[in-house]
Amino acid sequence: MTLAGYDAEIEDSGREARSREQQALNHGIKLLQKIQSGALASSEETDALLYIRNLWTFFIQDLSNPRNGLPEQLRAQLISIGLWVIKEAERLREGQLSDVSDLVAINIVIRDSLA
Repeated sequence: MTLAGYDAEIEDSGREARSREQQALNHGIKLLQKIQSGALASSEETDALLYIRNLWTFFIQDLSNPRNGLPEQLRAQLISIGLWVIKEAERLREGQLSDVSDLVAINIVIRDSLA
């Protein structure tokens, strides 16, 4: 394989990873919107918030890896956002917060930035 072929392969795998991240965020956004509309039972709401927490924990772990190709400052900013998302999801789960609109909005911004 030529150098150009390797570059294309790497670019394709990066695109695929972003696509999977977009899909995962999209699923999380739909779950948060269902919470917002009151369409989930209590146990389903807990499961939805657990999904959000696990998703962002995965993102934070990936962003914390020195081999992650994003610039260090951007990684730090995304980690900060992720920690906030996890904290807010926990506040929702504990009943300390009832409005999920900020969580929905930030997840949409992050998802759309992956395009």
